[in-house]
Parts: sequence; structure tokens; C-alpha cells
Amino acid sequence: MEASTSLWHSYLGVIVSRERQRMEHFQRAEDILLTLLESVHAREPRFLVDYARNLEALEFTLCASEDAVALEIPLRIDGDALRVLARQSRDSPARHPSELDTCYLEVCSAGTGLEDWAGVVDVHGGGVECLLPGKILQHLKELLVSAIVRCQRLFLLQPGDISAENLQEDAMELSLLIRGSWKTIRFDIVPVVRRQQEMLQLWRQQSSKGFPEGSLRKATEEAHFVPASPHCWRSSTHLPILKLLQGVDSLKGPRLDSLRLLDQLRDQDWGGQGGKGTLTFNHLKMVLLWSTELFPSPEDWQDLEGSVYRLLVILLRCLATQHLPHFLNPEQNLFQGAGPDLASLYHKVESFAWDPQRFLRFHFGLHGFSGSWRADSETRALLQLPTKGGSYWDTAYFDMLLSQFQVYRIQDSARLSAVSQLLSKIRREIPQQS
Repeated sequence: MEASTSLWHSYLGVIVSRERQRMEHFQRAEDILLTLLESVHAREPRFLVDYARNLEALEFTLCASEDAVALEIPLRIDGDALRVLARQSRDSPARHPSELDTCYLEVCSAGTGLEDWAGVVDVHGGGVECLLPGKILQHLKELLVSAIVRCQRLFLLQPGDISAENLQEDAMELSLLIRGSWKTIRFDIVPVVRRQQEMLQLWRQQSSKGFPEGSLRKATEEAHFVPASPHCWRSSTHLPILKLLQGVDSLKGPRLDSLRLLDQLRDQDWGGQGGKGTLTFNHLKMVLLWSTELFPSPEDWQDLEGSVYRLLVILLRCLATQHLPHFLNPEQNLFQGAGPDLASLYHKVESFAWDPQRFLRFHFGLHGFSGSWRADSETRALLQLPTKGGSYWDTAYFDMLLSQFQVYRIQDSARLSAVSQLLSKIRREIPQQS
């Protein structure tokens, strides 16, 4: 047992040892980017400079892969003075699930100083003056290019510090490559309209179970809108999710360490060529948030191995059913459209769950997954139980899965009783498979 514990912590120790250097790279790149944005703000005060980038820094250091950093640039706009007009299905009959929350932002009165960013859009059969993301992005792009030239002329930037070659005409974000020490970091810059008037519209009745008091309310009290197309906006949960992640970090127990460890496995063993695959860091963030709600007791987060398995059982369930609900919008399936790849990924994650010691080592560029695993037919059957109206998505169900992996060490009599009752019910309703 001690040897196993040492292996888990040794693996984590290597991951954590890299974070200081990653933070230094981020901070240097951030300094360059802030210099650029200050120049943009001097030319156009409606583009604000947000110096509080601790959330993006936290995400960058936690993520094992070299993913782009999403950077929202707040606009000096009275978002509450804009009217949100939801798009109807007939406006775009074949919309992707990620576009279900797209909308128009109507400019309701004249003299708002938004005339150069607005235009008439056909909304539900009538012409409406709306704030146009395409115009704002074009304006921001021109200012960024101009700022790069100006900063280089004033020797505020060194040759090779920044590259704008990835700026694209039709993209809904503006990508800049910035050199942080010897590492280049990609920043995807998006303008954001913030509304204080109403809380983020959630698609379920949230409980704050497991989270610090008030953290869920604070994270979702402000609605953010980012470009979805040249004419439309979409609500963004990027920063609310990061705020919740920061709240989880304030709780006791190795919660973020579990995320670190699984993301390293994702990058090293569970991805495709070069660590790229269906499973992303964003998916694992959702799994951690669900595990925080479904396992609210501090007793669940006493040790690293047990904490990792809290995330694992939820991840395995989502892979088995090919359904990962968004934490703030549970009707949105983050795995939709990824079916063929999820089956292969499921076997890799299942293999780790049954024999973690085989994976807790670094391969230094070599792909570590061997393709073999020791599965348990009863556990697999429990993981693949059909979902019915949110059934098998509660603490008792996942406690039952933890007991299957023999990592359930909870002494709460009420939870033990709930697991026993659920298992008896399942065995009555679903015949045992031979």
C-alpha cells in the first residue's frame, strides 16, 4: 500500500515540478500581450485592459498540453442597455448544439456611441439595429496589427516576441503567437459583452453542494456574450467555469491534483498522435466540477488515489454512455459527435482504472498505452446501464462504482445503505449477464 501511494505521489511530483516554469513562460507572454493591449486601449478606449488574469494563468499551468489560452477582452459597453434576442430555429435549421444559445444584441437607443459597431439585421422577419461581432473583430484586428508595428518601432517588443500570422478574416477569435522565454504561447483573443442585469441562465436548478458557500452564485451572476458569427453572439461559460475551478482549489484535499494527474495521462497515454485526441482538458474540468457536487463530503477527498477515482468513475460513465453533460448547461452533451473515438478512449481509461501502476510513469515522448486491460464484466455492465431521466447520476450510483474498483473507504452508514439498496434494485430490474 505504501509503495502504491509513493508511486502516485512521485508521478504527481514530476507534474507539479514543471508548473513553476510554465507559470514563468505565461507571465512573460502575458506582459508582452498587456503591452500590446494597452496600446490598443490608448487608440480605442472601448477595448478595456483586464489586468486580473489569474484564472487564465491557473488553467495554463494545470493543462499538460500546449493548448491555446482563451483571452476575453471586455468592451466598455453598457450591456444592460442591449436587448438579447434569441435566435429561432428557423433562422438556422441545422444548428450545432453548441449554437443553441446564440442570439442577437439589439441596440435599443440612439446616441450610445456604438454606431460604428452596429448594423441592421433581419431578425424574425424584421430589420433590427444590432451590435455586430464582425465589425468589432475587424476593428480589434486592425488595432492589434497597428499596435504591434508601433510597439516594435518604440522597441517595446523585441524581434520574434509576437506573430500575427494566424489572424484570419473569418475567425471568431484573433490568434496571436507570443514568445514566453523559449516557449511560444497562442492566445485566442475574443471581445466580450458583459451583462450585470441578470444571472447566467442555467438549464437546471443548481445546488451548491460541495462548493464553497456562494461560489456558484458569484461565478454565474454575470452573463458573458462572445462572437458566434459576424452577426450573432453566444453566451460563454469560459470564465464562470474557471471561477468555479478556483473555488474548488480553495477546498481541502487533492482535488486539483487529481485533475493534474488525469490530464497528464490524457496528454501522454489517452490521446492520439502527439497527444491529440477526443478527450480535452475542458472535458476533464467538467468531470472535476461534477465530482465536487456528487462527492460533497471532505471524507471523499482524503488521499490522492481516492480523489482520482472520484473523477475516474464519472469519466468512465460518460464515456460508456457517450454523454458528458456541461456542468452549467446539463442539456448540452459535450461528447456529441465524438462517438467513434469514445469507444477506444473508454478502453484506455478503463485499463488505467484497473491497473493504474502500469501507467504512473513518464514515457518521454513514447506512447505509453499497450492496448491490453483487465476488465470486470459486472463493473462494465453497471457503467453501461441505460440512462433514464437523469437516473444513475447521483452519489449512490458512483459510490457503487467506487466499491467495484475497491477504492470505496467511506464509513457513512447512510451512504453505505443507499449503495446496497441501489445495487439490489439494479439486480432485480436487470438480469445478470453471464
